[in-house]
Amino acid sequence: MIVIVDLLLMLIDLTYSILNAIIQTFLRPRLKCIDGELCLITGAGGALGRLFALEFAKEGSHLVLWDCNTAANEQTAKLARELGVQVHAYTVDLSKRLSIYETADRVRAEVGDVSILVNNAGVVAGRRLLDCPDELLERTMLVNCHALFWMTKAFLPQMKEKNHGHIVTIASALGLFSTACVEDYCASKFGAVGFHESLTHDLLAEEMNGIKTTLVCPYIVDTGMFAGCEIRKEFRSLIPPLEPLYTVQQSMEAILGEQQMICIPRIMYIPFLTRALLPWEANVATYRFMGGDKCMLPFIKNVELKNSIGHIKS
Repeated sequence: MIVIVDLLLMLIDLTYSILNAIIQTFLRPRLKCIDGELCLITGAGGALGRLFALEFAKEGSHLVLWDCNTAANEQTAKLARELGVQVHAYTVDLSKRLSIYETADRVRAEVGDVSILVNNAGVVAGRRLLDCPDELLERTMLVNCHALFWMTKAFLPQMKEKNHGHIVTIASALGLFSTACVEDYCASKFGAVGFHESLTHDLLAEEMNGIKTTLVCPYIVDTGMFAGCEIRKEFRSLIPPLEPLYTVQQSMEAILGEQQMICIPRIMYIPFLTRALLPWEANVATYRFMGGDKCMLPFIKNVELKNSIGHIKS
């Protein structure tokens, strides 16, 4: 009898969730106020990180900016301060666990408890697997995936004490479905998605309803990270690389609307679903038709060309 009652309650929750998602698709969600919150953004010196910093500053959040590039990070801090918020910049190597923990201790002592954590930093080796040095493969996994564990262990305890906070994972569409020649990046982003989803379930199981999570899975963003990547030419206008500002604005709407997950653009939900529903051979046929099976080859060649030019100059 208890099982039947639980089943009915589950079906009611399921129906409500589906209807709510449909409504939210067509109606602008109510956005929460984050004025005065302390937001930490990793990779703040990069294109997306800088835009995230400026968007959070416009909402009134005070900022803690982390990046391994001191000059770029300080430039982001300068731009954010012009918007009238407090900004603290730290140089951090996210591939080193102790660097994360030590800097996290400094942040708590010098600034306070972080209430919004945006795990934005990401790298890619840009080499074919058998040509890639192990150190570059490890760096991709450390920055894109392992650092999420260390960042969360550093800052989640204070959120749990107050039952208040928001953890944002900037993953990738390549964390939902894969392509060739970027095994390190796909593996790290699949790991990031799995970590984020498991963490979300963990918080729900502990009834930490005041701590929200948002998973962001964008298509390739035009930041230069995957310069040269291209699908079949007939489809390039249908699915062009995303503008960085558009990507961040869509992400911010999801974060402020406390949306659990967003794919940018929405068409990215289609390959995510077909990967699970269609046979493997059908997915391979679709990838080949779209040019997705070889889309990274021009990007790899660009990286190889840059590396060869660098060796010549040195």
